[in-house]
Amino acid sequence: MTPPLLRQLHGFKFLLTLALSLPLLVQAAEPLPSWNDSPSKKSIIEFVQAVTDQSSKDFVRPEERIAVFDNDGTLWSEQPMYFEFLFALDEVKRNAAQHPEWKTTQPFKAVLEDDHQALTASGMDGLMKIFAATHGGMTTEAFDDYAKTWLSKARHPKTGKPYTEMIFQPMLEMLDYLRSQDFKTYIVSGGETGFMRAFAEKVYGVPPEQVIGTTFVTTFDYKDGKASILRTQKLAHNDDGPGKPVSIEAVIGRRPILAFGNSDGDLQMLQWTAAGTGKRFMGLVHHTDAKREWAYDRQSQVGRLDKALDEANKRGWTVVDMAAEWRRIYPFDAINGQVQ
Repeated sequence: MTPPLLRQLHGFKFLLTLALSLPLLVQAAEPLPSWNDSPSKKSIIEFVQAVTDQSSKDFVRPEERIAVFDNDGTLWSEQPMYFEFLFALDEVKRNAAQHPEWKTTQPFKAVLEDDHQALTASGMDGLMKIFAATHGGMTTEAFDDYAKTWLSKARHPKTGKPYTEMIFQPMLEMLDYLRSQDFKTYIVSGGETGFMRAFAEKVYGVPPEQVIGTTFVTTFDYKDGKASILRTQKLAHNDDGPGKPVSIEAVIGRRPILAFGNSDGDLQMLQWTAAGTGKRFMGLVHHTDAKREWAYDRQSQVGRLDKALDEANKRGWTVVDMAAEWRRIYPFDAINGQVQ
């Protein structure tokens, strides 16, 4: 075989290999692979392309590409109850031996006896007592340890998976896609900041300084050469509803150009985002998949989506139909949605 012919054959093999691999390369580069080709996927990609194209009239400088996401029901599931509330209930039981008075004091008595009716009857006042008792009265380091320990051991009652695996694969892809286009992604949630910081960076790639949530009053303590931050049992800020745009302004100092939520508690955050100038994106995750996740909206006691859904339909915001638009729900799902 002559050298020129050998070189021709090598060249042919290279071109053949390249031709065969191009579809795979295109597929690998495709954003949002767990999303079906749907109106929501199209609107997300078109928005990102518009605000990142320097030749576009809608171009936004990288430092102004702020994206905010709710957590419960938007980045991970929230049924049958908010996961942080389940953490608080378990913490009451774990600490019960140190508080004998809880055996006869509501709402702690209801928690210890698994009396769901009495717990519900305690209302918001009872809820706040439980959260104060389990989230305050300790250092920030101690609380972080308690949260991480619970997250490492607790399992979801339906799937048996760790709560940190009950995250939405399509939304993880969206976070990655936005960051690849120089967006800065924040979590803005009604969940408590310290609890979310215990897992947000590892699970979502969102660092602690970009996690905004409900907070308790904290104080600085310096004793015997050791400095610490103490968490009190007094609520400082409820980061839900109108509290969300307030905390966005206080912490970020820039109005987001993209906001994603799933419930009425996110309405004001989306309204605040929509009220800015220039191109904006407002999105809602609509839980419509009873088979792979849950189906709920207007009548739900957890993650109620009513007024925000009306506003979205009225103003043309993006509403993601989970059942129709997501090829998979969780990272542990097969691409057809069947749990492995």
